Amino acid sequence: MTTIGIIGAGNIGSALARLAVQNGYDVAIANSRGPETLTDLVSELGDRARAVTRDEAAAAGDLVVVTVPLAAIESIPVEPLVGKVVIDTNNYYPERDGHIAALDDETTTTAELLQDHLPGARVVKAFNHIYAPDLPAQGSPRGTQHRRALIVAGDDAEAKQTVADLIDEFGFEPVDIGALSEGWRIQRDTPGYTKQFDALQLEQAVADAKRYRDM
Repeated sequence: MTTIGIIGAGNIGSALARLAVQNGYDVAIANSRGPETLTDLVSELGDRARAVTRDEAAAAGDLVVVTVPLAAIESIPVEPLVGKVVIDTNNYYPERDGHIAALDDETTTTAELLQDHLPGARVVKAFNHIYAPDLPAQGSPRGTQHRRALIVAGDDAEAKQTVADLIDEFGFEPVDIGALSEGWRIQRDTPGYTKQFDALQLEQAVADAKRYRDM
């Protein structure tokens, strides 16, 4: 894997782009407004980064990060992502996204919505429960005591391992919490959301999570 495509150049997308470049990856990054609006970010990132369209980011990435508001999921290109590992970083905020019935009644999760939109891709939930500034600030080498942990969830074991390896490379301890449908356990308002936990603490927080209807 040499190129990471990033669709969404907000706080999380930009932070992941910085980590990717720092770890020797090429980055193709896109936003909704066009490549010309990413000049400053790409200049900061250096020669390994280029600003592209969403279709180009999807096609260029060996692995692709989708980090856009839920309302924009339908705009994510489908065909270029067939067979690829796609990371979903999203969280559901009704005040921002509007009410989505299937999320309100907890019959699905944000990552499952993306998987439904991208039936040929291998979607993995990751990077949704950490503040963007913490990504470059809180990583540490493998073996560090109480290293901060981040979850992976997905239905494809190989895809999850790919993302877990990336999390490890970026300086965090990966914790596998199961299938995409388990992603609700680390959504907003759950015990592990945005907390600086090591692997054991995060596993316990995920286990302690309750559905909104049970809170």
